[in-house]
Amino acid sequence: MTTSFAPLTVAIGDLTAHPANVRSNSPETYDPENIAHLKASIAVLGLLQPLLVQKLDGKFAVLAGGRRHAALSELVADKAAKGFTAKTKIDCRLVPEDCDVTTALSLAENITQTPMNAIDEFEAFARMMEVDGQTPETIARTFGTTVAAVKGRLRYGLIHPDIRAAARAKTITLDTMKAFAEHPSQEVQREVFEALTKEDSYLQAYTVRQALKSRGVQVSDDIGAFVREDYEARGGAIAADLLEEHSVLEDAALVETILLEKLRAAAEEARIKLGFAWADAMVRYDYATMAEYGRVYPGPIEPDEAAQKRIDEITAELEQLQLEMEDEGLDDDAYNALYERVDALEEEARDLQEAYSAEDLARSGVIASWQGGQITLHVGLVRPEDTVKEKGAPSSSTNTTGEEAPDAGEITYPASLSEDLKTERAMALGAAMALHPEATLDLTLFKLVSDVLASGMSVTQAIKIDARKEYRSHAKMDEIDATSLEQVAAAHEALDLSWLDDTRAPADQFAAFRALEAGEKAKLVAYATASTTQSCFARDRQRDSLMHAFEIEIMPDIRSHWTPNAALFNRFKKAWLLKILGEDLGLAQEAVTLASSSKKEIVAFCDKLFAEPFATLTDAQRAAVAAWCPPMMQTAGVACDEAEPAAETPEPDGDIAQAA
Repeated sequence: MTTSFAPLTVAIGDLTAHPANVRSNSPETYDPENIAHLKASIAVLGLLQPLLVQKLDGKFAVLAGGRRHAALSELVADKAAKGFTAKTKIDCRLVPEDCDVTTALSLAENITQTPMNAIDEFEAFARMMEVDGQTPETIARTFGTTVAAVKGRLRYGLIHPDIRAAARAKTITLDTMKAFAEHPSQEVQREVFEALTKEDSYLQAYTVRQALKSRGVQVSDDIGAFVREDYEARGGAIAADLLEEHSVLEDAALVETILLEKLRAAAEEARIKLGFAWADAMVRYDYATMAEYGRVYPGPIEPDEAAQKRIDEITAELEQLQLEMEDEGLDDDAYNALYERVDALEEEARDLQEAYSAEDLARSGVIASWQGGQITLHVGLVRPEDTVKEKGAPSSSTNTTGEEAPDAGEITYPASLSEDLKTERAMALGAAMALHPEATLDLTLFKLVSDVLASGMSVTQAIKIDARKEYRSHAKMDEIDATSLEQVAAAHEALDLSWLDDTRAPADQFAAFRALEAGEKAKLVAYATASTTQSCFARDRQRDSLMHAFEIEIMPDIRSHWTPNAALFNRFKKAWLLKILGEDLGLAQEAVTLASSSKKEIVAFCDKLFAEPFATLTDAQRAAVAAWCPPMMQTAGVACDEAEPAAETPEPDGDIAQAA
């Protein structure tokens, strides 16, 4: 049936909620934060749509328009709002008291309204500024929002009309349309749009953004912010945007010229300071081009008296820092700050004890490039034409591995981290041995008899067969990956310990032990031997050929027993994490995206990535994540084993060679 509702005006104070309002059971709908925009609009423009009311118990109950009613009540209570009191009358339409479809009326008003098209909204904001003469500030007051939010909508409403028309026709997506707002010039937008749609291919937002990058550099881009002052001083053109951070430095050639000048200046400063022969610069470090370069490294020197004094001071401070880092009450920020201090001190100590030779300085140089939002110096590079070609004995500090020299920003593992990684690797090896009882039993028996019956020289230092469990020392034992610990615990649960009874005499225990099946004995011996593994990195085939071959057999991949997690990533510098993501794992886009994030956020990303590789990864990326670990942690059973340089044989008690 058709019902007409009489118009009338009602004082705001005479309005009340209607029990048949379909939103009456969702009070959060009327919370002040949910009606702020509506309140602002009514304050500026007035009530644009009458309320639907019905007389109940002497009051006018709001059947439809509950949010408008709530906004009006807020305005009455707001002393700063002008023109709204309990006696202020507003337009309403009266539903008869005998109406039997009140719920249907309330529902109809709420569900028959079509949400506004996003493009309509963007264009409406633009018209308010272009036609009505409003400013972002007045529009923000009208709708109870921020100026930045208004400017964001305005930018989309001011995109070239042809592009907005394409979005309306759904030939491009709304996200693709929004991507064109990356450049404020409608003419540039149109040119890029026409160029990208010539082949009638599917247009993506990413493609648009990449194309617009060639038409200038946003002032909020790391390069834009870096060169902007000099760019403006030279009169470079700027396409202004409603949002300052989206304004564009249009002369890309001038931007690059200024950037290269700054890079060359930084390279020259480093050349003078370090004594290199030449300096150069490149905007982006091209790994393919630089693969032809050699590299020299500083060698050990005897520090003078002043340097030795400083080294002693550093040693003392490092010992104090290690004690402070053992405080379990430290929060993450304090702990990370201590680690950064340790890294800095260890680097200073290395600089005091290492130097480039005069020969190396005479033929090497430094290149400055732009990486991760800052100038990065690549030092000790040797140009292809200056690289020693003939075989023989080049400078002791020259890279002679035949592989591409590592980047100057390459991850270098400080001593404290290296020692803890050695511990984790020993734990992983122990887990592998416990899981391979027959092989470990043979190894144990072989070591016992060969150490006595052979020449007297131990066949390996990797295991400690003297009936004592090896103590594991680690700075953050509670935070490391627990896979190897869980595997060893499971192996322990599977042991037959029925013979081990302290109430029985050793002879009785031995008799019970001898009665065990061979397989059970093997598990016991393997578990005991696994508990003796010594902290070390991967074995060198020349110095310890026994364990080199044994590890290939039982632990070809350490990732079966250990996974990198936040405890490790927290101890890496932010630049190292980005390098691992971009270069080692093939996640270049993710590395670029995360470059502006905090180290804490990057650590969380890496921790989640390694805990469960993302479904969006390619097969190559997934394989890289599944295999990655710090190079020296991996056993020699992987392909990269073939690239290991031979290590000099140290004394038996020296550091384990780092062969990856």
